[in-house]
Amino acid sequence: MTAKIIVFALISFFHNLFTAIWMGGLIVTILAFLPAVKETLGAGPQVKKVMMAFQRRQSIWVYVSMAGLILTGLLMTNRSPEFESLFAFGNPYSVALSIKHILVIIMIGISLYRTLALGNAQSGTNPKKERLSVQLLLMNAALAVVVLLISGFTSALANALAG
Repeated sequence: MTAKIIVFALISFFHNLFTAIWMGGLIVTILAFLPAVKETLGAGPQVKKVMMAFQRRQSIWVYVSMAGLILTGLLMTNRSPEFESLFAFGNPYSVALSIKHILVIIMIGISLYRTLALGNAQSGTNPKKERLSVQLLLMNAALAVVVLLISGFTSALANALAG
């Protein structure tokens, strides 16, 4: 095994790990964690406390994952000979990759808004802000599923074009 293969494997591993932490965390939060907390504690202030504590801890991992995804994504750009440039739309591979990048940028914006603007304890909480935060969480989880689907297509296109 060449050094180039080992380096690419490690970059791919970290890219997948950061994806699992951020996007997997979103999906699991919506599908399992939040319903379990509501079922166990009922709808009340305890759920809010648990979710705020969870968000504080998870946001650290999300920020690390965002940075890691950007870095490893940039390092993976030469994976396919069809890669033209960031946000290029000249062939199916570039279109899929560009759409994926646009969605990830939207997800980053939503995550930052939720944690920095809506999650700010000093700004106080109210039902309207809480409802918006949950809606944005749902939107980000849905976008995560779409990003994962598009990732499958970019991988298939890269492999189909390579061989």
